[in-house]
Amino acid sequence: MKPDLSSREQVEKLISAFYARVSEDALLAPVFSHVDWPHHLPIMVNFWSSMLLGDQSYRGNPFQKHIHLPIGREHFDQWLHLFYTTMDEHFSGPTADEAKSRAASIATLFQHRLGLTA
Repeated sequence: MKPDLSSREQVEKLISAFYARVSEDALLAPVFSHVDWPHHLPIMVNFWSSMLLGDQSYRGNPFQKHIHLPIGREHFDQWLHLFYTTMDEHFSGPTADEAKSRAASIATLFQHRLGLTA
């Protein structure tokens, strides 16, 4: 049985595996080709650790970082697909389910704010 997400180390494992997929994905990799991954990954670990573990390590506005990106609904669909797939391969349990739910909420909110929803 797979463990649930319960530590920062597990969040690091998730984020590392997830963004490895993003950086190799035919649709998403070009959008994020400018990203300095060694700088960005710890920020994403802080974001998800704050969201899921309550460690308050993230400070910032994630939406502002995405406004300028050339993204559409298909990018959000693929991002969620990769996130869910990565999560399901490594973790299972209430916190893992919460992470997937929050990812879906973030995707919906960003799409709405970017004017991508009908």
